[in-house]
Amino acid sequence: MAIGFDQALGIHADALLYRAKRAEVLANNLANADTPNFKARDLDFSAFLDRANEAASSVTLRQTNAMHFAGEAGSMMDDQLLYRVPVQPAVDGNTVDPEVEKSNFMENAMDYQASFMFLNKKFVGLSNAIKGGQ
Repeated sequence: MAIGFDQALGIHADALLYRAKRAEVLANNLANADTPNFKARDLDFSAFLDRANEAASSVTLRQTNAMHFAGEAGSMMDDQLLYRVPVQPAVDGNTVDPEVEKSNFMENAMDYQASFMFLNKKFVGLSNAIKGGQ
């Protein structure tokens, strides 16, 4: 019975890509902390997990006629960027709180490391299985 990488690695590969994308969004927020009217953005990890669970349990669509629309499911990375609700908005309309952004960035960095370690362990396990446990 053949096992594909998607089955063997689970959600860890997608979680790693998600964490990298979130790091970009949070870094962009920090870079624009002094930009007037800039609105802080973020990604919702629970929505990402919900989509991943739906994708894992959903039925794949098949096009039976050339006149049918192709049934394309959206990528799990297509999560919409959400606007962050500010604790105390600035007078210039900027909603970036540098301390909140730094905290979220560091938390995301630790989550990225955890996802990377899980993924690395999966590859070590697959390598051991291929070598026969040697």
